[in-house]
Amino acid sequence: MNFKLSEEHIMIRDAAREFAQTELLPGVIERDNKQEFPDELVNKMGELGFMGVMVDPKYGGSGMDTFSYVLIMEELSKIDASASVMVSVNNSLVCYGLEAYGTENQKEKYLTRLASGECIGAFCLSEPEAGSDATSQKTTAIDKGDYYLLNGTKNWITNGGRAEIYIVIAQTDKDKGSHGINAFIVEKDMKGFHVGPKEDKLGIRGSDTHTLQFNDVKVPKENRIGVNGSGFRFAMKTLSGGRIGIAAQALGIAQGAYELALKYSKERKAFGTEIGNHQAIAFKLADMHTEIAAARYLVMKAAWDKDQGNNYDLSSAMAKLYASRVAMEHTVEAVQIHGGNGFVKEYHVERMMRDAKITQIYEGTSEIQKIVISRSILRD
Repeated sequence: MNFKLSEEHIMIRDAAREFAQTELLPGVIERDNKQEFPDELVNKMGELGFMGVMVDPKYGGSGMDTFSYVLIMEELSKIDASASVMVSVNNSLVCYGLEAYGTENQKEKYLTRLASGECIGAFCLSEPEAGSDATSQKTTAIDKGDYYLLNGTKNWITNGGRAEIYIVIAQTDKDKGSHGINAFIVEKDMKGFHVGPKEDKLGIRGSDTHTLQFNDVKVPKENRIGVNGSGFRFAMKTLSGGRIGIAAQALGIAQGAYELALKYSKERKAFGTEIGNHQAIAFKLADMHTEIAAARYLVMKAAWDKDQGNNYDLSSAMAKLYASRVAMEHTVEAVQIHGGNGFVKEYHVERMMRDAKITQIYEGTSEIQKIVISRSILRD
């Protein structure tokens, strides 16, 4: 592995950094307060190629590698995790799933629009009783010959209200367990599809999170992804790649909080000197710097595995588990270093602390990552 950035990678990173600093940073606190994210910024991310980073250019994507993707995710997340999670879901869960498992007709009809940023997508797996236990799908898709009749509820769906294309996981044959699950492409304007109220969340408040309801939605047979019964495997493999994106998001949140804490430690004075000169603060910064670097190498390793065609289930789980822990622990430390100022919105770190928590929960909780890791190492 060679983690030295190429000239192309540096250009991609710098483009994402400039966009984050010039476009995302202004108004980020207001967006968090209002729980909104403006469409014009989503459109700009599409124009920059951030919405279809790894998609083949023939389908409207940027044709970049996973390494480029995590660089973009880190830079966006350092400023606004609500923006980066939109990018992550559209890339890792929706575009990847369609490109890897969809038919040519599905790619031409849906993937081209998603990858170009013309519209955004959502991935619908979680339910009131099927979070970590993804096999317990209560949403059903009954085969009616030409179409499937879709009924059920999906919870905590990122991009739920603003997406136009949804990948929905549903149970077709309960007796077959995980082998009776399928994945379907649902369009927003299909009759019987309803978007519920927006969730009032602790963090990533600018992202669009909703409950979705499906009441006798007729989904054409050609909108099933993959062979009959392949939906659970599709979901697990897609989530495995998604964990790389969320690990990069966690890394970015941690790095952003660290940079703010480091800057503050050089400006704030106490007992006659900058607080960074006090060992209590200096040692916090040393731990932050070291553990964020370790998280970055795990994220890069997972991205490298995916780009090399290696199995990345283990490395992506390790990256997400560790990076999310580092994000949570060190955003708390960033607040502590800021003291009372860390508890107010003006200094950003309190928002980052709130945003960090979700990285330990979505796309597989930390406990689920430990299951993935332990099964892998015990099997070996």
